[in-house]
Amino acid sequence: MSKRIVFMGTPSYATVIFAKLLEKNFNVVALFTQSDKKVGRKQELTPPHIKQYCLDHNINLPIYQPQRLRDNQEMVDALYSLKPDFIVVAAYGQILPKSILDIAPCINLHASLLPKYRGASPIQEALLHDDEYTGVTAMLMEEGLDTGDILGFKYLKITPTLEVAQAFETLSHVAADLTIETLNHFSSLNPLPQNSALSSLCKKIKKEEGEVDFSDAKALVLKYKAYSFWPGVFLSSGLKLKGITLVDETLAHQAGEILAINKESVVVGCATGAIEIKTLQAPSKKELSSVDYFRGQRLQVGDILA
Repeated sequence: MSKRIVFMGTPSYATVIFAKLLEKNFNVVALFTQSDKKVGRKQELTPPHIKQYCLDHNINLPIYQPQRLRDNQEMVDALYSLKPDFIVVAAYGQILPKSILDIAPCINLHASLLPKYRGASPIQEALLHDDEYTGVTAMLMEEGLDTGDILGFKYLKITPTLEVAQAFETLSHVAADLTIETLNHFSSLNPLPQNSALSSLCKKIKKEEGEVDFSDAKALVLKYKAYSFWPGVFLSSGLKLKGITLVDETLAHQAGEILAINKESVVVGCATGAIEIKTLQAPSKKELSSVDYFRGQRLQVGDILA
């Protein structure tokens, strides 16, 4: 008889792992995900990505969407009644209390090479710090935040052009493969304790963290790679910068000085280094090519972008 799996996850990263389990005919008996949320200007009630996937593909599974798991005996009882052999967790969005951790081995697929980046935004942190590698760790969950023993991991090399959305997409497939391997070989794995001295905690990203200036070109580009999906990067004026690449990281310029206006992009100097920008978007306006934006604002080489 195949092992019974309860899956807990919410965004597309989790959906890819969940879909892989179904594709490989694992016995997934229930799904736990976050509550439906109001989205957009019309505040339409929208299900999480993984729930919508189930609806779109006619996947007939019990779906639980508790507001909280802590101090929720009803959900603990529901989980006991499902008799899981494993609880697989991927970007679920809630901390599992001990009452649930005790039901079955809880395996978390964390998008970091633990213990380096524990917490909510490990992929963004790897990009911000210009790491050579990121990856996924399969971890046996305990009460601490991403502190459990390591069951396995897979690496992903960070290329110079890798941005956060592509990193999420690629790592979701890496995580799906690691999940299959971990479940298939679970009985023979030797969990490895983490070295907490090497750990750091990354928190949920706030919108204001996307604000940038032209002090350091390399730091600006790294922040763009990490935040290009959300919240984006923008100047104090609210002007969003998109399609950014690094031109130079050492030469000194006046911060924000327009160095060149090319056919499809502009080059802007920083106090240290320079960047190329393809697209700009003023607050409450449509995005424009940087060349068209400069033309409309009558900005020329030597002027300051602010």
